Amino acid sequence: MKKQWPVRALSRALSSSTSSSTTATTTTNTALFPLKHVTKSNFESALSSLSDHVRAADFVAIDLEMTGVTSAPWRDSFDFDRFDVRYLKVKDSAEKFAVVQFGVCPFRWDPLKLSFVAHPHNFFIYPRQELPFDGPANEFLCQTTSLDFLAKYQFDFNTCIHEGVSYLSREQEVEALKRANLIYKDGLSDSLKEARDMPVVNVVDVLFSERMKNRLSEWRGGLLRERNGGSEFQGSSDDSEQQFRTVFFKMRPAVSLNGFSSHQLRLIQLIVKKHFKDLAYLHFSGEDSSQQFIVYVDSESDKKLLMREVKDEQCKHEELKIKAAVGFRHVIDLLSSEKKLIVGHNCFLDIAHIYSKFLGPLPSTGEEFASSVNNYFPSIIDTKVLLNSNNVLQHWMKKSSTSLSSAFSVLCPQIVLGSKSSYLPLQSRVKVEVEVDDMRSSSWNSGVKHEAGYDAFMTGCVFAQACNHLGIDFKLHSPSENLAHNEKLEKHINRLYLSWINGDVINLSTGNRTSESFGLNSHKMKYTKICFEHIVLIWGFRSKIKAGVIRECISKVLGPSSVTSVYHVDESAVFVHFSKAGLVSKFLALKESLERTNDPISVLHPFAKLLEGGNTRAASYETYKEICSSPISKVLFADQAEAFGIKWKTKLVESNVEANTPESKILHEGNSMISDSDSAQKTNNRKINKVTNDSSYDQLSRNKIVDSFYTSHNVEQIRTF
Repeated sequence: MKKQWPVRALSRALSSSTSSSTTATTTTNTALFPLKHVTKSNFESALSSLSDHVRAADFVAIDLEMTGVTSAPWRDSFDFDRFDVRYLKVKDSAEKFAVVQFGVCPFRWDPLKLSFVAHPHNFFIYPRQELPFDGPANEFLCQTTSLDFLAKYQFDFNTCIHEGVSYLSREQEVEALKRANLIYKDGLSDSLKEARDMPVVNVVDVLFSERMKNRLSEWRGGLLRERNGGSEFQGSSDDSEQQFRTVFFKMRPAVSLNGFSSHQLRLIQLIVKKHFKDLAYLHFSGEDSSQQFIVYVDSESDKKLLMREVKDEQCKHEELKIKAAVGFRHVIDLLSSEKKLIVGHNCFLDIAHIYSKFLGPLPSTGEEFASSVNNYFPSIIDTKVLLNSNNVLQHWMKKSSTSLSSAFSVLCPQIVLGSKSSYLPLQSRVKVEVEVDDMRSSSWNSGVKHEAGYDAFMTGCVFAQACNHLGIDFKLHSPSENLAHNEKLEKHINRLYLSWINGDVINLSTGNRTSESFGLNSHKMKYTKICFEHIVLIWGFRSKIKAGVIRECISKVLGPSSVTSVYHVDESAVFVHFSKAGLVSKFLALKESLERTNDPISVLHPFAKLLEGGNTRAASYETYKEICSSPISKVLFADQAEAFGIKWKTKLVESNVEANTPESKILHEGNSMISDSDSAQKTNNRKINKVTNDSSYDQLSRNKIVDSFYTSHNVEQIRTF
């Protein structure tokens, strides 16, 4: 699955057959690509056959299609994203957007035909609410550009919404089972608990209650007469025949109550409770409907036995409903339990979605995520990492892009061109055949890209061909051999891109993170090496200020070489990368001084343009990380920070350069007393006022501002000469 960060902040396209039935299996007609489309109508049978294919597979390729990628422009992937921030952005995306199509393609080596056999499956999935006690309806974001893109590729939204396979995560299943046990085994269900007494004062209710009491007495008396050898009970009037039909429930005589309102049923339940010790009222939910019964019991012990039987059956029924609601997660459980090598392309976001949707809430850190994923999927390989980290594959790719479509075109031309590939140079290439519903084909037209099932197929083909170029001889491959343990692949296993832009790679086996630059296809960063301790985040200025203006304002005060780069997060915020870590503290302290002093000198200061409007905020990179961890997603970063609850204007940091100066001590003391919460602000109000009203503080602030003017003047002289 190709993901471009941040150029295309939208989901991958979905495409499907324009035929009326998307659940039908495409045949092996050479004009079509054979692909198994799966919806809820054929899910059970497809899961059964997929289980056999996965168990026999040498590896399984996957691909996902989503409703979007970034919930706000500032959550795009930036050069200035540290690895932990990058994980937080991926986490946010996986938690907010939905997966609507999931491609699964097992690949098995056929030693007789010396080719791989692929079984591409294209699942439509939809987070439908299947259980009555699921809680609030599921919600997810959609990017309008993503929907336009899906429509452009003729994605069938009706099939996805109405026929998509629903699912529960493992955590949701556990919680649902707990609720079912609490409701039924502990006797809290409406079907088992007795009705509360309520006064019957309405004339209609009094007459109805007396009438039902008489009918129940008549029905019960008939049962007793019949048991004692009397005439068979025939019931009463015509309307009683409709509403009091004698049946057997759990081998006991019973009345099936039909045609009554919920209020009338409550009245009947009260009548049974007050006047009939040998009758039991039950509300029983079956597979297709729920029914109300009045059951005759021989004794109090028989009544308890009946209640226990009903509880057990109801609980078992609910457990079966929960198991059925697990839905598509059965596929994920299958992939996890079989421990097969999972192959994806640039698949870190895919794995995050799999975890979030089908396992449970994503961990708060990338290291925890890596450890947890490795427990479920011990062997994952990313073909994008593979293509960029091996010299042999880089040679074959030459200077081509390592996107999925480019890699497929370069490494698998015989599949891309089909019958037209006869003119290609004779090269050793891995053959791939496709099998769907026991019909195998080696001749077809290429499928439509951006469909999950076909993209999973492309990913698997790229991997098979890459293995071939690495010198893995599948002719010598044994079915019992685990590709994940092949010595030529081992160093590439479980290494995923946290960020393709700056080469951050995380090792799922160890949780370690490395920053790597890969040969011919490495991304050339626009900026010099980034030191995150050198970064100041500035936001909330009155209007969008160009990067050059910000650089000039700061350089006039801190020196011409003080700022190495200025990067716009969005129109309301920028990163300023300083040449030295000490300049971060100097800048923040001077900004704090200017805003506290607010005298004519401050108005004339070079920073005045940056601080215009009085809402400019500034902090170190750690504050950016904190804001990114918030589930809130405002469009503008400045609005996000405000919604996050930031109250201060400047958050100072410790600096080795100024740590021992009196001014820094006062500034840091004042800053430490500024709390993010209103309650803390009230608590520390007196202390803050003491610091800010201190005449020595005012004098130090003014001195610092004046000194900065001298620095600015010297800079101008240097520029002049």
